[in-house]
Amino acid sequence: MQKYLIISTYRAFILFFFNTFALDFSIRDIIVFNIIIKRTNALKTRNVIAGKILVGLLLLACAQQMKAQSGTNSPYSQFGLGQLSEQSSGFNRGMDGLALGFHDHNQINYLNPASYASLDSLSFIFDIGVSGQITNFKENGVKKNAKNADFEYIVAGFRVLRHLGLSFGFLPYTNVGYSYSSTTTLNDGNSTTSTDSYDGSGGFHQVYLGLGWSPFKGFAIGVNGGYLYGNYTRSLVNSFSNSYVNSISKIATADVESYMLNFGAQYTARLTKKDEVTLGLAYTYGHKIGGKPELDVISSNSSTSVADTTVYNGSNLKLEIPSSYGIGILYNHNNQLKIGADYTLQKWGKVSEPEYSSNNGVISYAMASGMYKDRHKVTVGAEYCPGEYNRHFLNRIRYRVGVSYATPYYYINGQDGPKEMSASLGFGIPIMNSWNNRSILNISGSWVRRSATNFITENTFRINIGLTFNERWFAKWKVQ
Repeated sequence: MQKYLIISTYRAFILFFFNTFALDFSIRDIIVFNIIIKRTNALKTRNVIAGKILVGLLLLACAQQMKAQSGTNSPYSQFGLGQLSEQSSGFNRGMDGLALGFHDHNQINYLNPASYASLDSLSFIFDIGVSGQITNFKENGVKKNAKNADFEYIVAGFRVLRHLGLSFGFLPYTNVGYSYSSTTTLNDGNSTTSTDSYDGSGGFHQVYLGLGWSPFKGFAIGVNGGYLYGNYTRSLVNSFSNSYVNSISKIATADVESYMLNFGAQYTARLTKKDEVTLGLAYTYGHKIGGKPELDVISSNSSTSVADTTVYNGSNLKLEIPSSYGIGILYNHNNQLKIGADYTLQKWGKVSEPEYSSNNGVISYAMASGMYKDRHKVTVGAEYCPGEYNRHFLNRIRYRVGVSYATPYYYINGQDGPKEMSASLGFGIPIMNSWNNRSILNISGSWVRRSATNFITENTFRINIGLTFNERWFAKWKVQ
């Protein structure tokens, strides 16, 4: 019964959350949560292995239904593969994404799969997260606000064997979502106006399965294997108020089905009885992901209803993701105070992308280099919990804080794209009752600023909410 109440409360909160931040929240998503409640409440069988597999598959199926929500309104998502997603869980977000040296018995840390080796042997853990944001856009003294919400992730994990942990789930990789226009008046004597309309939607997601293994005390390695998929549509329409002038539409599309591989390692050195330091390493394999990029150029005339379409594609057009390297360090004092720092390098500078060009009347759509640049990101964060098993509720809350800075990964008209600064503050609130005192409600607020010289400045306030649902599905009960 308590399990039902926890999920029902979370469901009600999400409905309020999306009604506040998103205009396109659908009845389909309400039905999805009703399915979760019914299936979870029905899992009173003693076959816990079948139960955990059923819930895991159910969560991934729900993720597929809910992935259509747009995670951004940023015009910057028209560049590159879109706006990069954080790929972190609720507890990471309270520390602004700190992850590489982090390992815990009751949290799933996708960003370093070696951490799965630390998962509790008695528990099945799954984590669902949503976010809502309000963004202020500012350019040349003009300000606009936009809001939206998104289902961020669904992940699960448990220990398979001694020193061997497993995790699986659904995560976003990039988001594309923007719609804006600009209008100018031509000096043709007729006050003809020209309007450029920019629209884009889509993004890439992944479903992954990961393992973390500790061959000896203090050292762990791990790997995530993922199925990367998704699509995007980006359009630029140049139209005129004079109906006798042709409108030009350029529509770029791609549809990706590929794979992802992430590797991680962690080494923990005990300094004293209460102090330890963990060094974490992470690597993502960069490769071509295909996608069959295509560009349709359409010239149309509204007065004559005549349209001419030229399609540009080819087997040599392939999207690509970069190799990524990360290193992090985490200091842990008595499992109460954790302070860490991460550095990540994404080698976007070696990645090419399809580019439309026109030279002396010759139009081409071909792979071009020099469109991207290497991305550097630094994160510093901390978590403090007075006592995880303390009798007093306030002492069991996890208090989190973090800041980060990231450079852009693409150029805009030859100039650097937006750099990013952010800060987060969060809490891990334990769910305590007679049935379960292991689940955690992770809530955090973050501020993100993206800015580039001579371009739009974005200030985003985001609320992240995640429920880490932790059950003792592997404990053996004795009847006396």
